[in-house]
Amino acid sequence: MFRGANAINLDTKGRLAIPTKYRQSLLDDCQGQLVCTVDTQQSCLLLYPLPEWEEIELKLSKLSSMIPAERRLQRLLLGYASEGEMDKSGRILVPTPLRKFAKLSKEVMLVGQLNKFEIWDADIWAQQVEADIDTERKGEFELTERLQDFSL
Repeated sequence: MFRGANAINLDTKGRLAIPTKYRQSLLDDCQGQLVCTVDTQQSCLLLYPLPEWEEIELKLSKLSSMIPAERRLQRLLLGYASEGEMDKSGRILVPTPLRKFAKLSKEVMLVGQLNKFEIWDADIWAQQVEADIDTERKGEFELTERLQDFSL
């Protein structure tokens, strides 16, 4: 289970170091095999342990390539999907097309989202958090049934 926001620097080769607190579980759960793809709703990337990604692929395989919206989702998620393996230093390469998509600079944020990570450019992340907090404070959103039942 991944949680928390971690500030990380990409190295000159486009690699990011997975924080130490996650490395052993990633080695145990997926031998350090990860899949990175685009987020179709946000200007960030999604980084999945391979078993989690395989569940996404199974769902994608059930979509129809004859329905434009379903094919578009397949094209984006699968077309950008890139497999990688953590090296001995716990680093993973973020390929150039993915870095360009998310407008990643040297400073990035690795954000735990339970079964996956989001990878954000640090400045874009700060803007997104500010916008999210503003929306929450103003209450300018529709409460789904699940949100109505959610309390802290």
